[in-house]
Amino acid sequence: METTSKDKRFTAELEKNIAQIKRELGDSVDLVKRNIFFVGNRKVPSVLFYIDGLASVEHVEKVIDAMMYEGNEFIKRNELMISDLQTLIEQHVLMNTSFSMIEEVEKALIAILSGDSILFVDGCEKAFHIQTKGWDTRSVDEPQTEQVVRGSRDGFTENIRTNTALVRRRIRDPELRLETMSVGLRTRTDINIAYINGVVKKGLVDEVKKRLNAIKIDGILESGYIEEMIADSPFSPFTTVMSTERPDKVASALLEGRVAIFVDNTPFVLVVPTYFWQFLQASDDYYMGFMAGSFFRIIRYIAFVISLTLTSIYVMLVSFHQEMIPTPLALTIASGREIVPFPVLLEALLMEITFELMREAGLRMPKPVGQAVSIVGSLVIGQAAVQAGIVSPFMVIVVAVTGISSFAIPNYSASYSIRLIRFPLLIASGSLGLLGFSVMFALLAIHALSIRSFGESYLAPATPFQPNDQKDTLIRFPWWAMKKRPQLADGDTIKLGAHQKPKPPNKVKNPLEMSKDNQEESGEKNSEQKDKSKDESRDTSDITGLRRWKKKSGSNKGEKRKE
Repeated sequence: METTSKDKRFTAELEKNIAQIKRELGDSVDLVKRNIFFVGNRKVPSVLFYIDGLASVEHVEKVIDAMMYEGNEFIKRNELMISDLQTLIEQHVLMNTSFSMIEEVEKALIAILSGDSILFVDGCEKAFHIQTKGWDTRSVDEPQTEQVVRGSRDGFTENIRTNTALVRRRIRDPELRLETMSVGLRTRTDINIAYINGVVKKGLVDEVKKRLNAIKIDGILESGYIEEMIADSPFSPFTTVMSTERPDKVASALLEGRVAIFVDNTPFVLVVPTYFWQFLQASDDYYMGFMAGSFFRIIRYIAFVISLTLTSIYVMLVSFHQEMIPTPLALTIASGREIVPFPVLLEALLMEITFELMREAGLRMPKPVGQAVSIVGSLVIGQAAVQAGIVSPFMVIVVAVTGISSFAIPNYSASYSIRLIRFPLLIASGSLGLLGFSVMFALLAIHALSIRSFGESYLAPATPFQPNDQKDTLIRFPWWAMKKRPQLADGDTIKLGAHQKPKPPNKVKNPLEMSKDNQEESGEKNSEQKDKSKDESRDTSDITGLRRWKKKSGSNKGEKRKE
């Protein structure tokens, strides 16, 4: 029976361990082997393996200095014995580095390929696994797909540890748990599962682990791989797993009892379970006042309805139900379509496909060129196509309003879901009129009602109706009115203290009462002033009487002296 790298162990012979690593990793040019002579007397040889580009040069040099110089001086100065090499290195040499001891070859290979270093010392049966990860990463920047007017400007990066730290900065709760695993037979991509113990729904973490462990694939290059492999409805056009670049959105989801899935090498973090209504909510809703947040949320609902149904309704009315259009408007539409040779359905499909073509070209091309393409496209669609008689002016307006409405949806994955389901609705409306529109809309609604996201109804809390969760669905209630977490959370369901509604410090008095108080205060002041004036007049009278007496006594004294 052939032994695999999982079953292999290191030995105390250095040459065998080096041959083992060389045999497994081959002679790759980026695999670096550094010979180090411990204690400086060439009696204890050791070897350090790491991958150039993944390991930090500073950390590697620090380990080499510790082994060759600092450790040697420390041992000589303290006259330590070098009989037990492993204990000596653990306690007196690698004091300023983070390391652990491993003995399996499989773990050493994964550590080297992850950017860490493996140190073999002759005579030691175990290898030193030293943390030396340090590759170039993108700095924390504003998310490109979820920009906000008010809110934090930091977004996730391609480094999974940076991403978990951004969430940890926001939730300083010891109950915030992060569990790790690797998925991908060849890529061994790091995945972290984050949740708040005591708040997360019971059984949800186990379900997430079960689905992730069931993935058998050679490589995970982006979180989209994971999203497709764990979704409840793989053939549904609706997105049942939310992806976001915003740390505050992930922190909010964790506080509501959800689970976040971090995938290395991507700035998109997955959040499960996900409701449909969450795709129409933006972070600004919670940072602005509740009135403004609710107003803009309603605007987004209107944009969703327009982007989904406006083109279909226009095609349906113009093709089959002209009597439902007011007569002046019908005549205007008819005059605009007088020179258009195509039926309305084909005209709408032509415009929709052209619009999607422009949007896709604008995304893929460089920014300066993309702007030029959008300008040329708008000119071609807006003027040249109308003047050439290919499309009518009304169709240009309808498709433009539909496109602008789709941009108002905050989540990009939700917007392309709506773009996908718009086409079958358009074809059904243009083929069968109101009947086709109604049947296709009913089918889409039934499908949305039937799908689940990790066991939760996709259209909750609308269906099934949950009264407590209505405070944050269509409109947003004030923060002081949302005392409980959503129905999804278990355990600690209260998130707000009692009597949190703000109020002024003192009750405002009636103006009549204030005037009475002022009169009373003025009366008291007048009486005080009168008393003071009486006292002053009494004092002055005393002073004048004293002077008179002094004059009289002085004159009497003069008379007596004369006598």
